[in-house]
Amino acid sequence: MAGIGKEFMKKTEFEYLGPSDQMQGVPHPLLEVPYDRGGAVISLPPPSSITVNPIDLRDAIEQRRSVRQFSDNPVTLAELAFLLWCTQGVKETVQGQFTFRTVPSAGARHALETYLLANNVVGLKPGIYRYLALEHQLAEIPADPDVAERITAACVNQQFIRNNGATFFWTAAAYRMTWRYGERGYRYLHIDSGHACQNLYLAARAVGCGVCAVGAFHDTDMNTLLQLDGEEQFLVYLAAVGKTE
Repeated sequence: MAGIGKEFMKKTEFEYLGPSDQMQGVPHPLLEVPYDRGGAVISLPPPSSITVNPIDLRDAIEQRRSVRQFSDNPVTLAELAFLLWCTQGVKETVQGQFTFRTVPSAGARHALETYLLANNVVGLKPGIYRYLALEHQLAEIPADPDVAERITAACVNQQFIRNNGATFFWTAAAYRMTWRYGERGYRYLHIDSGHACQNLYLAARAVGCGVCAVGAFHDTDMNTLLQLDGEEQFLVYLAAVGKTE
């Protein structure tokens, strides 16, 4: 597998790309991966109702750092809702074809779906949830009682993955991006996850939280634990969030 990264970069240069599905008139994909509407769904406080501490942007950037030790204080549901909105919040849906959100995305494709491991959040029982960005809700995903331990193991036993308020998982619904950009779209999926994570770092300061981004995980194990097929949808990035005092 040596050199596979260089080969990927080379083969996704513009000169190798053929017409995308969008160019060929294929209908656009859904804006959201379908979910089990029979399961538990939690409505989140609307962003406009959430009060957060004012922060200076320059100070937030200068003081940005990764935090791996968190206090025992819980994250509130309103604080979690604020962080979810800051990282994938939908500001406008246009003709059911694309969305404008709180983070940039190549071609406004917004091919990320956000999952959570709730560990210490007021009003949420520990477990796995998915953020429904279009509805600003959380959908509970049935999981084994030891899912936090299994996720931690799949993230090379980094204990702060479960010793926090919540861990964010950004997964890629690949076709939502490749429909427009073909194979080059795989580059943009990873770029987009970086946009989301940086917003999380900066927004967390306003609610007294710290963040640690993580790229080390066993892909197959994590995709299985999040109930993803690993082909059409897969994990690309994650970050732990928790109170710092």
